[in-house]
Amino acid sequence: MRRVLIPATLAPIGPGHAARGSIETLSGRVMGTTWSVRFVAPPGLDAQVLRSLIQIEFGRLMAQLSHWEPDSALCRFNRVPAGTRQVLPDDLFAVLLQACDVAACSEGAFDPTLGALIDLWGFGPPGPIPTLPEPAAVAAARASGGWERLALDPETRSACQPGGLQLDLSAIAKGYSVDRISDLLAGQGIASHLVEIGGELRGRGVKPDRSSWWVALEAPPEALGSVDEIVVALHDLSAATSGDYHRFLDRGDRRYGHSLDPRTGFPIENGLFSVTVLHASCMLADAAATALMVLGPEPALAAATRHGLAARLVVRQGGALAEQLSPVAARMLS
Repeated sequence: MRRVLIPATLAPIGPGHAARGSIETLSGRVMGTTWSVRFVAPPGLDAQVLRSLIQIEFGRLMAQLSHWEPDSALCRFNRVPAGTRQVLPDDLFAVLLQACDVAACSEGAFDPTLGALIDLWGFGPPGPIPTLPEPAAVAAARASGGWERLALDPETRSACQPGGLQLDLSAIAKGYSVDRISDLLAGQGIASHLVEIGGELRGRGVKPDRSSWWVALEAPPEALGSVDEIVVALHDLSAATSGDYHRFLDRGDRRYGHSLDPRTGFPIENGLFSVTVLHASCMLADAAATALMVLGPEPALAAATRHGLAARLVVRQGGALAEQLSPVAARMLS
């Protein structure tokens, strides 16, 4: 069965608001994953020039946000001496500001300073690990983090490196990059487009036939047949999904997902298979999906309700998978 979600508030979609032109597609690879842009090309647009502009923007973003590039602003911050305060470039500071806000709202279920833990569990640049980390090593890596220790200062756009803090923005950087590419397209006069990076999406405007950009919400492969397919109209809306079925560590008869709980230092085991969040900001949707994933089914649904988030949770109940919708998402059902 297929169900439909439609944003509660839609901008006018009349003859004067429909984009004119053909729908074109550009795609490539970035951040270890794929990206694609579908857009209504205005007359005279050179798609290859647009591709170059997109790649330049990706390069600029990765030079600030990547934890895989040793010379990025993020990696340089990770290496500065203890006890120093560093002025950060605009994009890095903006992402950290949002990340710390989500961390505070989720009572620590989200944390942008988990680099040491992520590396320890084999999900960072050093690569996979041969054996599981010892509890003492997990405790030490967890103690080296803590988003509060960044002590962000909006006036100077700076952050503190108290020593040992290792930034990792993999749970928010894709969403932010989606937003920035969407803004780039809008700045080029491309008002109608769908941007996707590694499954995180943002749609703006409408197509020439005045229809929205429709996408199917991602769900775990195990959910096929037991959870309804949901399609959503991304009309000035973003969708981001967090789940442990893409990246994991198999050791013996156990599987450890890549979602780590900052409060324990260990991979989550709370019955949540995936969380999708819909929001105007893909950056916020990306981070919020991760935070809800870590919280677990009941606290996640309570948090989504409290903060007015449109969220879809896929939960294991007994031996089956079931779906839960937050009140805002439920009101979007057509």
